[in-house]
Amino acid sequence: MPEIDPITGLPKELGIWENIAKENQKITVKLIKKKFGKKYTTVEGINQHEVDIKELGKKLKSRFACGGTVKTGTIELQGDHTKDMRRELIKQGFAPDQIE
Repeated sequence: MPEIDPITGLPKELGIWENIAKENQKITVKLIKKKFGKKYTTVEGINQHEVDIKELGKKLKSRFACGGTVKTGTIELQGDHTKDMRRELIKQGFAPDQIE
């Protein structure tokens, strides 16, 4: 028996609530330098109460074959992935006009 979402009354497998939430996010992708000149790509602005940010972080790390972490609503990936990040976030269901 499928699990029912108490807010929408629909089965949770449909994931409609998360898709709607993804379209309303204002996302910022930045490149920062940390210790010893290492470059990190950060993805900020994702509401962690509406979108499973840990799962998204896992998908991005797998896609870009790099290490990374999720800290306080920010996804940090090792390396410079700013060029391809926009395309990958659009594939994950985020609105293209909401990504900077």
